[in-house]
Amino acid sequence: MVFTKHKLFAPAVLTTCLLVFSASPAFAQDKTSTAGAPRQVTSGEKMKVKGVVVKRDADTFVVRDLNGVDTVVRLDNNTSVKTKGGFLRSGTNYAQTNILRGLNLEVEGRGNGSGELAAEKIRFDETDLKTARSVETRAVPLEERASDTEAKLTQVEANAQRLSGQLDELAAVSNAARGGAKAAQATADAAVAGVNATNERISALDDYEPQTVAAVNFKTNSAILSPDSKTKLDDIATKALNAKGYVLEVSGYADTTGGLEHNRVLSQKRADAVIRYLVESHNIPLRRIVTPYGYGVANPVADNETKEGRAQNRRVEIKLLVNKGLTAPTPTMNPGTSGSGSGSGN
Repeated sequence: MVFTKHKLFAPAVLTTCLLVFSASPAFAQDKTSTAGAPRQVTSGEKMKVKGVVVKRDADTFVVRDLNGVDTVVRLDNNTSVKTKGGFLRSGTNYAQTNILRGLNLEVEGRGNGSGELAAEKIRFDETDLKTARSVETRAVPLEERASDTEAKLTQVEANAQRLSGQLDELAAVSNAARGGAKAAQATADAAVAGVNATNERISALDDYEPQTVAAVNFKTNSAILSPDSKTKLDDIATKALNAKGYVLEVSGYADTTGGLEHNRVLSQKRADAVIRYLVESHNIPLRRIVTPYGYGVANPVADNETKEGRAQNRRVEIKLLVNKGLTAPTPTMNPGTSGSGSGSGN
């Protein structure tokens, strides 16, 4: 499931995505099993690691090298994230949000007190970043949601077992109090309804719906947020922090002024500017933000032939998506108070 419906990538891109994800097991051909604990880096030890990102959290990520050995890498505000430079030129700086699962990279740093590699420099190829972005935009960050779903399933299964165990007791109490089978049947029906409602809630754990959609606009050839744009972002950040099970989807766009590649890069910078403001001004966790993506001149909302239309197309769209399963009321069972009463959960 994805948060919103996007156009399908070309078959060649999908093939590349599958190859990237299928490459991870191939790295583990060495007898060093990835099921073991990650490499422990001695405090102060200088180390350089090359591999593919197999897991990403808010402040850390895991790199798996060609021998199948995992290393936990920690990021901080001084970590340099750039593309590899060519002859007589330096690489391009990128935000840490661009370190995605499936990205091939090199990390240089020193061990910290927790056995992690504190990253000083991170370098990767532009083509590898494009491939990782393609993979990420086609796949929901399932790892965290799968963990949440598993915990919810465990809790719901325990509740269902308790409900089943209470059926006989409730039936006996009802029969003794009312002297008939009708009240016992009503209680049993209420328990079944509660279990069914619980199962429906579990099914909704992978279902997200937009709660708030906002857009901020930019001046021509600019990625600087205006005061009005910051006000809009303040409002959506407040709503997000008060929501349960939310994620933010950020998409950057440009008008048709300038070349296609220039506009694609500009739209990405606009999306990164929005992410940077939300993280630095409102402490929105990076794990709550879907990878920002610049679509260039694609998906215009107005006519690029007019000044007003171009102004509307120079934008970043922010969608606050809320998980239906986590926000739905917890099912309850209310025994009937009369012969025809029954309880149910919504």
